Parts: sequence; C-alpha cells; structure tokens
Amino acid sequence: MKTAEVKLEPTFIYDNNKKVELNIKRFTEKIVEKIFFISACISIVSVFTILFFIFLKGGPAILKVGVRDFLTGSEWIPEADIYGIKPMLIASVYATLGATIISVPIGVLTAVFLAEIAPKSIAKIVKPAVELLAGIPSVIYGFFGLLVIVPLIHKHIGGAGNSLLATIIILGIMILPTIINISENALRSLPKEYKEGSLALGSSHIQTIFKVLIPAAKSGIFTSIVLGIGRAVGETMAVILVSGNTPMIPHALTDRVRTMTANIAIEMGYAYGLHQEMLFATGVVLLVFIMILNLVLNKVTNKAGV
Repeated sequence: MKTAEVKLEPTFIYDNNKKVELNIKRFTEKIVEKIFFISACISIVSVFTILFFIFLKGGPAILKVGVRDFLTGSEWIPEADIYGIKPMLIASVYATLGATIISVPIGVLTAVFLAEIAPKSIAKIVKPAVELLAGIPSVIYGFFGLLVIVPLIHKHIGGAGNSLLATIIILGIMILPTIINISENALRSLPKEYKEGSLALGSSHIQTIFKVLIPAAKSGIFTSIVLGIGRAVGETMAVILVSGNTPMIPHALTDRVRTMTANIAIEMGYAYGLHQEMLFATGVVLLVFIMILNLVLNKVTNKAGV
C-alpha cells in the first residue's frame, strides 16, 4: 500500500507578510504621533508668541506712564497724554460678574432640563435653539440689544439706555450656550448607576438631580462657567453697541461704561505713538486679568474637589 504524501506549504511567506504589516502599522503610528506632537507645539508656540508680542509692545508703555497711574488713574485723555484704565477695568469686572450671576443659574438649570427632565419632543426644539444661539454673530446680539434692550431700559428704568445693565444682559445671553452645552454634556456623561442607585435608595427624581447628579458633574459645570466668563471678558462688538462707551467709573446700573476690549477696538484704528502703545498696555492688563481669573477659578475648583 502506498502511503499518502502530505505536502506542507512554507509558512515563512505568511510570517513575512505579518512582519511587513506590523512594521507599516508602527510606522503609521509614529507618523500620527509626530503630527499630534507638532500640532500641540504649534498651539503652545502660538500662545507664547501672542503673549510675547503683546508684552513687548505694551510693557514698556506701562513703565513710561507708571504702573500706579495707569492702573488707578480715573481719566483716559489721549490728547493730554493721560492714560488711566481704572474706569474700563471696573466696568469689565462689573459686566462680567453681572453676566455670570444671570447666566449661571439659568444655564445650569436649562442643562438639567435638557439632560434629565425634558421629553424628547421638547428637547428636539430647545436643543437646536440653544445651538442656534451659540452660532449667532456677536454683532447681531449688539443689534438686538441696541434695538430692544436699550429702549426698554430707557423707558422702564431710566437713563439713556446704553448702560452697564444693557451690557450685563447682552453678555449674559451670549454666554448661555457655552454653559448649557458643556453642562448638559457633563450630566449626560455620568454613569447610569449614579441615578439608578439614588432612585433605588428612595430619593425622588429632583433630589437625585440636585444631590447626586449635579455634584457628580461639577467638574464639567465649573469648566462651562470658566469658558463662559472668558467669553464675557473678551467680548467686544456687542458691548460697543450697548454700553455707551464712556470711560467713567459706573456708580449705578444705568450709567454708561466702556470695557477694556471696547476701548482697544474703538481707538486702535486712529491711535499712534504713545497712544497706540497704551492700547497694547490695556491688552496686557486684559491678559493678566484673564490669567488671574483662571487661576482663582482653578483654586476654587480644586478646593471643591472637582
């Protein structure tokens, strides 16, 4: 009897193919990692380039005028070489603080409504409306404030209408989408076990929201507040249209104001010499103000255990 001969195919071909595929994957991963690294470096270099340029242009100007006179001076008269940004600094702080007080409760409660309470039929209407609100250009907000909010303030509260109050209302509306979207995403990303465990222990739905879900999502909520404040501090066009643009320290909500960003945008087009340098110096103060604000909020966040 003849025994059947079994021919074994060489396996080295398959091994070589696997090695080639593995080498290609490693090479591709290294390229992608390099691309990510270069992108991160570009972001860092861009930030430091902007900071270097602003400080280079504005730092010496502050020393020329004097740090104390620049920060505590109550008059801004470029024709007389008098540059005090105290009115603009106070107006920026008041406007940002007021907008935050208005928008944070409304934004967080709206996010809770969308994430936990709203039926799908209503959420389909509210969610696109919030996203549309985020996409509206700032100049349109300014037009709305100028044509609607300013006349209402003038008619029912008093004053010229262009005021600190109008600025606060506009900024509060503008930062709402940021707070709502990020807070909602933070609430939706929580594990279902948090909610189910709380309900299983006998808590009501509202108790679960305020005692379990919101504390658990406070990291995302704090992030939304920080980003919202950042937008409020840096907003320019809408503020120019509704604030009145008067560099005076506000003593009432109906007083006209001028923020630091508005001051730069209004005067940069025709400024030259020391005047232009002092506008760059205002940008330096604005950057330092935002940095300090972020550091303070990060400290508060860390103490809260976020």
